Amino acid sequence: MQISAKITTVTEMEELGAAIAARLSAGDLVILRGELAAGKTALVRGFGVGLGIIEQISSPTFVIARRHLGPIPLTHVDLYRLLDHSNMRAEVGDLDVEADLTTGVVVVEWGDETFFDEVRLVVNIAITSPEEREVTLDWRS
Repeated sequence: MQISAKITTVTEMEELGAAIAARLSAGDLVILRGELAAGKTALVRGFGVGLGIIEQISSPTFVIARRHLGPIPLTHVDLYRLLDHSNMRAEVGDLDVEADLTTGVVVVEWGDETFFDEVRLVVNIAITSPEEREVTLDWRS
C-alpha cells in the first residue's frame, strides 16, 4: 500500500515519523531513501518519539549505526559512507541488523532493500522545493 504526504516543516516530518512508528513493532525494518538534507534523520527522530525513545536521536553517518533503548528499541543505520564501497554488502552484514530486529525496529538510511530479507516499509523523500518534501510510504505485507 502506498501513501504520499506533503511536508513543509521539520516539525511535520517528526510528527509523520511518530505516526508511522505507531504502526511499527519489534522485527520491522524500514528503508529510508532521499537526497542529502531531505529530512531522513528528522523522520527518524519522530520514530523515536513514537517508539518511546527518550534520548536524543542524531544522524549516525560517521558511526554507521546507533542503538537507542526504549520500550521498543530503535537501531538507526546510515549507509551513506558505504555507498561507494565495493564490499558494501559484507559491511552491512557485519552490522548484524538481524539481531537488532529480534527485539526492536531497524531504520536504514540510504538502504538497499536487496541487502535485507524482510522490509516492512520503504520511505522515499523527495525535495520538491526548498520548503517542501514529498514523502511516499510503501508499506509491505
